[in-house]
Amino acid sequence: MKHLAAYLLLSLGGNASPSAADIKAVLESVGIEADDDRLEKLLSELEGKDVNELIAEGSSKLASVPSGGAGGAVAAGGAAAGGAAAEAPKEEAAKEEEKEESDEDMGFGLFD
Repeated sequence: MKHLAAYLLLSLGGNASPSAADIKAVLESVGIEADDDRLEKLLSELEGKDVNELIAEGSSKLASVPSGGAGGAVAAGGAAAGGAAAEAPKEEAAKEEEKEESDEDMGFGLFD
């Protein structure tokens, strides 16, 4: 990943086709040692390809991957369908909060 980050930094800086020496120089400038095998593999896979096209292609692939955020929407939809049933737990939660607040009147605090 560090090799790819250095490659992308060089690309953003105007170097359309960074070499292994360029990437090593970037990594060494921040005290990271480059792994020659991984670096060569990365360069061979990116050879002749446009970085912007690869990013666009990857973004379209990621758009189709479920991202775990949809589970909350389903739960919220179920609660909304419940209507009156959803209001009862809110009242219970308010009562529980009042009980917790009454504990503060015991004459001592957490940091006393």
